[in-house]
Amino acid sequence: MNPHSLNYLAIVIAALSGFALGGLWYSPVLFANAWLKGAGLSNEEVQKGNKAKIFGSTFVHFLIMAFILAMFVNHNNADASWGAGVGFHAGLLTFSAIAIHSLFELKSWQLILINGSYSLISMIIMGAILGAWR
Repeated sequence: MNPHSLNYLAIVIAALSGFALGGLWYSPVLFANAWLKGAGLSNEEVQKGNKAKIFGSTFVHFLIMAFILAMFVNHNNADASWGAGVGFHAGLLTFSAIAIHSLFELKSWQLILINGSYSLISMIIMGAILGAWR
């Protein structure tokens, strides 16, 4: 795969989409309370975290994931549907990795579903963006 043929702006936008989805996914509007409970954390503990480190590292990892996903999506017939399909399969891999780690950490299936579904959906969206904007 030729990295020079990738759309780097699309990669950044795809990474931002995963980041933005996380803001909604882990907000009180959706799963914040269930996630806090499942993770064994309080809102106060989360607020004490180093925001620059957490959010900065998260964005870097989204850039890595978007870059790798772009390499799989990047071919002549790619479109949003193809990209979403690739994202779905990549998301299944990340969901499974989250499940494996969480099971050994004795986390609940509720937490596994919250975190794994977030990963799956963010990868589908990122893949769609990368496929549409190739």
